[in-house]
Amino acid sequence: MLFKNRAVPYMLISTFSMSLTGLILKKLTEMMGIELLTFLRFLMPALLLFAMVAVSKLPLPPRTVLKPIIIRGLCIAACQLCFIASLNTLTLVESSVLFGTGPLFIAVLEKLFFKVNIKTETKFGLVATFAGVLLLAGDVTGIQFRPELLFGLGAGLFNAGSQVSLFRASKREVKPAVLNSWTFLIAAIAVLPLSFIFGLSDMDTQILLEPQHNLLVWGCLFVLSITVVGNQILRSKAYKLADSNSQLAPLIFTNLLFTAIWQVLFFDETFSHYQVVGIALIIIASLMNSFAAKVFKHFFHTKAHQV
Repeated sequence: MLFKNRAVPYMLISTFSMSLTGLILKKLTEMMGIELLTFLRFLMPALLLFAMVAVSKLPLPPRTVLKPIIIRGLCIAACQLCFIASLNTLTLVESSVLFGTGPLFIAVLEKLFFKVNIKTETKFGLVATFAGVLLLAGDVTGIQFRPELLFGLGAGLFNAGSQVSLFRASKREVKPAVLNSWTFLIAAIAVLPLSFIFGLSDMDTQILLEPQHNLLVWGCLFVLSITVVGNQILRSKAYKLADSNSQLAPLIFTNLLFTAIWQVLFFDETFSHYQVVGIALIIIASLMNSFAAKVFKHFFHTKAHQV
């Protein structure tokens, strides 16, 4: 089939789950501190994944993937610290837009470290997507520098490092549940010292010591764990089926489309003309990157036969 690309559906469901993760995290930033939230955001999914690994009797990851697992664990720890910090001061869409700059860094990182050639359609897709992200942020003439914007950009940068290492590890013979369980455990251990350095607030202490009085918080954390696990397993499956990390990079921006919907439904936000154009550009860029090469190949192949 012309448009057969098995990696795309997995990636789209993954970005939908990621948008739900952002929505829940935004709510949780109003209930607990950044340090404890980041720690539990990794520990609970790790425990869920280790349970899946134990039930399925999956083997330990081979030594060949230890390095990308450690790198990815450190990257996602830094990424989520930056992302949750940005959620504290920025809107859900603003934080997600800055987090969505990750694919722009992915293509550069692949080129720098792995000498991967960037396809022509991917270059156009990244440019169009970047323009869409700027427009989705609103009137670009009104953008002003704020320190919290650096947290959002930091989330995008570390997200790129996480995705590149995930793509490399996904090509090895290791199950996504095994890969992500160890990754999240490393990330949880990496952020744990922050709780000792900055200490826990009275609210955080109450959440830990009196869970029966904070059922909403723990319920949100449980749902968050499910969306995180679903996102990572589906993302690993998509990368395993893809030819190149950059091939799927623009599809990560569909997270912004889903996030925009949550913004309207739960935060009573409307879109300007700039944002509508930005959403359209992101959709076109995603479709172009996934199907442009096949369309052109089919078109020229058909034309050649006609001649």
